[in-house]
Amino acid sequence: MKHFLILFTLLITTTLCYAQEVEKDTEVKGTIVDASTDKALEGVNIVNINQVVGTSTGKDGLFELKAKVNDTLHLSYLGYKSIKVRVTNDWIKFGNSKITLTELALALEEVVVSDLKLTGYLELDIQSVKVNTNYRYSISGLTSGYEADNRSNAVTKVLGSIFNPLDFLYNTFSKKGKELRKLKKMKKDDEIRNLLASRFDREMLMVLLQVNKVDLDEIVAQCNYSKEFVTTANDLQILDAISECYEEYKVLSRNKKKRL
Repeated sequence: MKHFLILFTLLITTTLCYAQEVEKDTEVKGTIVDASTDKALEGVNIVNINQVVGTSTGKDGLFELKAKVNDTLHLSYLGYKSIKVRVTNDWIKFGNSKITLTELALALEEVVVSDLKLTGYLELDIQSVKVNTNYRYSISGLTSGYEADNRSNAVTKVLGSIFNPLDFLYNTFSKKGKELRKLKKMKKDDEIRNLLASRFDREMLMVLLQVNKVDLDEIVAQCNYSKEFVTTANDLQILDAISECYEEYKVLSRNKKKRL
């Protein structure tokens, strides 16, 4: 009986120590190479989706990143297929792991550019050039406002947000609270901000927020940012726009609850 108690105590102690080891902050190391040439890839973007931290590979293809067991890393590189990699106990225990990326076959589509028919007279020619004017209106009590394609659209949506503050954004944000809470972490991580500032494909935003391209565009549209902004902004600007809108939504939501 005595030996059984000693063995049981030893097992409990080992289990607790192992659990503490898993829970503490750990890092993973890896080397990313081209799948066909085995050549190291420099500048590959790696983001831990769970902890919302990022990094990139050096000249030798090496990277180190904060991660725990079962965290998911998203790897992306221009011209290569993006992949997700799950962090395992063996990876953390044995150190550097080799990861391969496969190059994409890119095909350029034909682009037709329509020429402007200019007369040489400024007053006439300027009328043939489409000018997009975006307006931005503020809601009382908020430090920022909404950008719209035209004046009537802006007034309609702003008034709608005043009279129906929850209805305006509820369908967009209510089911994405867990993912949207990552916005603050994303804005604090310099590596992720620098990464998003150089991208226009929305891929990283979709991965981190767990939404598709259509949903992402709809979120920005429901926040009343113009189509021009949606199509021309880089990923960091889209992140800031969604973050701003989400903070406004929370303010409106709290005010609504207080009145109920």
